[in-house]
Amino acid sequence: MSSKSKILFTLISLLTILIGVFVFKDQQYYLISSILIIYTLIMVMSGFENKKNTTSKLVTISVLIALAVAGRIGFSFLPQFKPAAAIIIIIAVCFGADIGFMSGAMTGFISNFFFGQGPWTPWQMFSLALIGLFAGLIFYNKDMKHRLLWLCIYGAISTIIIYGGIMNPVSVMIVEPRLTVEAVMASYAVGIHFDIIHAIATVVFLSVLAIPMIKLINRVKLKYDLL
Repeated sequence: MSSKSKILFTLISLLTILIGVFVFKDQQYYLISSILIIYTLIMVMSGFENKKNTTSKLVTISVLIALAVAGRIGFSFLPQFKPAAAIIIIIAVCFGADIGFMSGAMTGFISNFFFGQGPWTPWQMFSLALIGLFAGLIFYNKDMKHRLLWLCIYGAISTIIIYGGIMNPVSVMIVEPRLTVEAVMASYAVGIHFDIIHAIATVVFLSVLAIPMIKLINRVKLKYDLL
């Protein structure tokens, strides 16, 4: 799938969430979440040109998404200090923007069966999906041995700007009938320390996990002809 198509899918996903907010008043968040998953599956399946490796690729990606979900749940005792974003970024580095988008969306949806589903779920799915999307667009198939610093910088920026940038005002939008500039600025002021913790966690886990996980995934890709 071309970069233009991926951006189009992203815009359609955002439009779907906005329809859920303004038309359904956040009452149909399960429906909106399910539609987002369908979008991501369409995006991913359209990129599977080699049918013989589809099953192996799906199994590999499913295991990695399960690892991201387990990481988000396993570190639930540490608010915002979780490896999920780092693992999503690593998946995107190895498999590209479309898989990165799907991994972020699926991680947000599945892990919220533990944390609790609600009108925030589609936004969390979209935020994590964007982190995976842009990671894939920037770093896919690059030699990360000498780009680890840039990957960590991206991890920090994306968790603050993308995840925090979206979820902070969303937290206000869910509880307030009208979104004001003052309320949005207050949400950023209150949420910034959580965003910084999230960014530090992502940098730490990328520093530790990125190179060994990318090497392991690349060996699996070579073994099962997923290149």
